[in-house]
Amino acid sequence: MRFEKVLYFTDKEEEFAQLLVDIGLKRNVAKVLVYLANTPEATSRDIERGTDLRQPEVSIAMRSLKENVWIESRESKAESKGRPVKIYCLARSIEDIMETIEQDKRKEVQSQLDLFHKAKQYISA
Repeated sequence: MRFEKVLYFTDKEEEFAQLLVDIGLKRNVAKVLVYLANTPEATSRDIERGTDLRQPEVSIAMRSLKENVWIESRESKAESKGRPVKIYCLARSIEDIMETIEQDKRKEVQSQLDLFHKAKQYISA
C-alpha cells in the first residue's frame, strides 16, 4: 500500500473558482486553474480527486488551458507497467493568467460598447 497526499479545495478556493466562473471561465477550467495555482504540479488523477471532477471533464479543461498556453505537461514513468503519467503545472503565474483574462474581458467589453454605440447611431439618424 502506498501513501498519497491529495489536496482538496478550501472554501476560499471554491469562492475563487466561482469568481472565475462569474467572470466568464467555464466551471471546470476555473476549478482546474485554481487547483494548479495552489500546487506546484499534479497528475490528472490528483486534479480529478482535488476538484471533484470526472476524468473527461479534467481532460476538456486541460485542452482549454493548453490552448491558452497556461499549463505545461511532462510525462513520468508509472510506478507499475502501463502508460506514462502526465504531470501538469502552470506555465505562467496565476497573476499573469489573471492579467490576461482581464485584458481579454476589457477587449470584449469595448467591442460590445462599440457595437452598442453603432446601433444607437441608427436611432438618432
